[in-house]
Amino acid sequence: MHTTGRLTTAAVGAALLLGGITQPAAPHSADGTRVLVFSKTAGFRHDSIPDGIAAVKQLGETGGFTVDATEDAGAFTPSNLRRYDAVVFLSTTGDVLDSAQQSAFEDYIRRGGGYVGIHAAADTEYDWAFYGGLAGAYFQSHPAIQPATLNVEDRAHPATSELGRTWQRTDEWYNYRSNPRERAHVLASLDESSYTGGTMNGDHPIAWCQNYQGGRAFYTGGGHTKESYAEPAFRRHLLGGIRWAVGDAQADCRPENGYRPLFDGTSLEGWKQAGPGSFTLDDGTLTSQGGMGLLWYAASGFSSYSLKLDWKTAGDDNSGVFVSFPASDDPWSAVNNGYEIQIDATDVPEKTTGSVYGFQSADLKKRDRALNPPGEWNTYEIRVEGERLRVWLNGVKINDFTNTDPVRSLTDGHIGIQNHGADDQVSFRDIRIKELPVKGK
Repeated sequence: MHTTGRLTTAAVGAALLLGGITQPAAPHSADGTRVLVFSKTAGFRHDSIPDGIAAVKQLGETGGFTVDATEDAGAFTPSNLRRYDAVVFLSTTGDVLDSAQQSAFEDYIRRGGGYVGIHAAADTEYDWAFYGGLAGAYFQSHPAIQPATLNVEDRAHPATSELGRTWQRTDEWYNYRSNPRERAHVLASLDESSYTGGTMNGDHPIAWCQNYQGGRAFYTGGGHTKESYAEPAFRRHLLGGIRWAVGDAQADCRPENGYRPLFDGTSLEGWKQAGPGSFTLDDGTLTSQGGMGLLWYAASGFSSYSLKLDWKTAGDDNSGVFVSFPASDDPWSAVNNGYEIQIDATDVPEKTTGSVYGFQSADLKKRDRALNPPGEWNTYEIRVEGERLRVWLNGVKINDFTNTDPVRSLTDGHIGIQNHGADDQVSFRDIRIKELPVKGK
């Protein structure tokens, strides 16, 4: 079975979901993974801050990372920040850092540091443009505390992968001065029809992530109430955000706009099964069984597009994503006439995860750094333009292939996902596509 340095942390996450404790995560350095919680306030002070600090420390105790907490802005020096894999701004408010401290934090982020913003972190440092970009959006207003429905837009990111397609919870729901969707990757958004006081015209992001000037930034608008930090789902949400920010879990946090669903978790309209085996559908997730077959999108073919989908293996399993094959009820037609982006982390280079199966290996060093282990979700982007096929794994480009086979062509055809065999269990979620302009037209 293929493993990475993040496997231990994956087991930690699973244990937390079950209420158990497991061994610490693999350390990032001789001192291990370390997180700083910063909760200085120069404006409104939330009475939930002590609960938030306690929750993050508890997550660290079971999750294998050390947590320090401070309200002393003097901690923001280059030498001290280098000790930490991420800094959590826990309901900070107002101007909390001076210019030298700001400069040190900017340098920390640009050198690959992590940022986690919780709730009023968006009500902080309004005159510091770097911070505004890092947080993603500034606070504008809020209605009374009340229950609301969140739409979970990304179920692959570790902060949201354990949630359902909707999330019901009570909190103080911020309105923001701008919409971060064009700059950040939205993980969850508020259904403004489910509560009163939303002012963002129906597009209301509430949790997001982004790669920002060399670092990683995760923000969640939840966490106003004391009760939030005792809520298991919210604690898992925070843990996933921290894991991603410190680099223990990978995800595609590039902005994502303009895609439409081919499989949205509810209906397989337009899809057909070719060959033996099938896919089960549960909680918006397709899981392979039997085979060797292919579930393919028969409603239309595609010529120039970006295809995105989320996938995970249960162990050392085999599957793949096929592109550019003709319509057929024979799964071998896709093998013989199209191209497969492989899912199988233990095969030979030209037949392993990220490869164009049998034709070109992925960049294995980049692939290994980007790949989450079995049991955790990954995201592929497969971009086809002309005879060029590129593959991103969790936001990292790992393959760039050009077709030169006169018998095959990438310029037209169908897409499909493989159910490889009885011993292979691979799951898929959220298959979506964005059609691109055809070059020369």
